[in-house]
Amino acid sequence: MMVVRKEKRNRKYLGSRRWGVGNIKNARGAGDRGGVGQGKRKHRFTYFTAKAPELIGKRGFTPFGYKKLNEITLSEIGRKLAVQKGSSNSGNVLELRGYKVLSNGAASAGATIKASAFSKKAIEKIEGAGGKAVLLEAKTEQKKAEAIAEKSE
Repeated sequence: MMVVRKEKRNRKYLGSRRWGVGNIKNARGAGDRGGVGQGKRKHRFTYFTAKAPELIGKRGFTPFGYKKLNEITLSEIGRKLAVQKGSSNSGNVLELRGYKVLSNGAASAGATIKASAFSKKAIEKIEGAGGKAVLLEAKTEQKKAEAIAEKSE
């Protein structure tokens, strides 16, 4: 007995112009194939509207020139100071431009930390351990205030 081989489905379309899509205009472009890439703004958009509407659009505004600060904890600063002590003689001074110091962890004794911002609790911990918390941006604000005062005179 011979095995009956099934013909591949696309064989019936060979030689025809339309390949089962009706008018030839229906088979143009990527729209015929559900779009290109991971775009989610057409028929795949339903998931977002139903399951995750908070991902659609934007909320609020961001002021011009706003730069978000990186965050660093006191425990990470302690590790950095330990590495710094072993490599150089700069003492317990650490400059962190563009960082906000958060209070997680213990402050190193007698460390001077210069940063763009500090949380209230971080300042308390640093000063409680006998160190100093120095704001770096305060100098630029002071210079701006002096420049405005000079212009007004």
